[in-house]
Amino acid sequence: TLVTEFVFLGFSSLAGLQRLLFVVFLLVYLFMLGTNVIIVSTIVLDRALHTPMYFFLGVLSCSETCYTFVIVPKMLVDLLAQKKTISFLGCAIQMFFFLFLICSHSFLLAAMGYDRYVAICNPLRYTVLMGFGVCMGLVAAACACGFIISLATTSMIFHLPFHSSNQLHHFFCDVSPVLKLASHQSYLNQLVIFVLGVFVLVIPLLLILVSYVLIISAILKIPSSVGRYKAFSTCASHLIVVTVHYGCASFIYLRPKSNYSSSQDTLISVSYTILTPLFNPMIYSLRNKEFKSALQRAM
Repeated sequence: TLVTEFVFLGFSSLAGLQRLLFVVFLLVYLFMLGTNVIIVSTIVLDRALHTPMYFFLGVLSCSETCYTFVIVPKMLVDLLAQKKTISFLGCAIQMFFFLFLICSHSFLLAAMGYDRYVAICNPLRYTVLMGFGVCMGLVAAACACGFIISLATTSMIFHLPFHSSNQLHHFFCDVSPVLKLASHQSYLNQLVIFVLGVFVLVIPLLLILVSYVLIISAILKIPSSVGRYKAFSTCASHLIVVTVHYGCASFIYLRPKSNYSSSQDTLISVSYTILTPLFNPMIYSLRNKEFKSALQRAM
């Protein structure tokens, strides 16, 4: 019998706590939405923030809002529902949009690393090298890469036969738990998906590392300690977000299938679908003096 729907079992071991989890996740989600709306509105309204760094920050906030919207509302409904199901087509759509947004997010972080490199290593040419057209081109390239990888991965997974079980040990349609339910998986399919994961995670991370090697070498040449601190503080927020994002994503996607653990994956997935988008606005914006003064003006 062909599988026509999947049943989510992500929080089945916490049956007595599901109403409490609903309240906690709902409050976190609403706070995250509110902070991202404030960030984007402030960047749009205040002309002092019409710079490449804040342009990328606004796009990052929109990206995080969209990919949590793909996952969290359905998860909240399921926490209160008796039967936690999603149709076969609905699962494919959810996976496509999640992968599209999360892959674009990875390439966007690499673009932000390049922006910091230009700002510190070529400050006199910054406005020329990072003009509006270049920024839009980098965002468009990130979205195009995310779209192609997401389409290829989702098509490959959902063309596999699903006959045996429809019980998904997760709270959304992620790659590893869905692939685990496929009746037949060729080595080639697994290899292609792994290579795509490497392309999405390793290549942007290498570009970021190269940017920061050049940034650090430029910072060390600054004579005053105050100047060095100021230059490095503009990169600290980006480094924290990069570490959390690539750390969680690498643990989930860049490991052998034999090491798959549904409980570990659920915990890590909660962190990068709910907690990371919550902390990113605070790390990037709400601790930034320039942004706080712009927010006061906008208010």
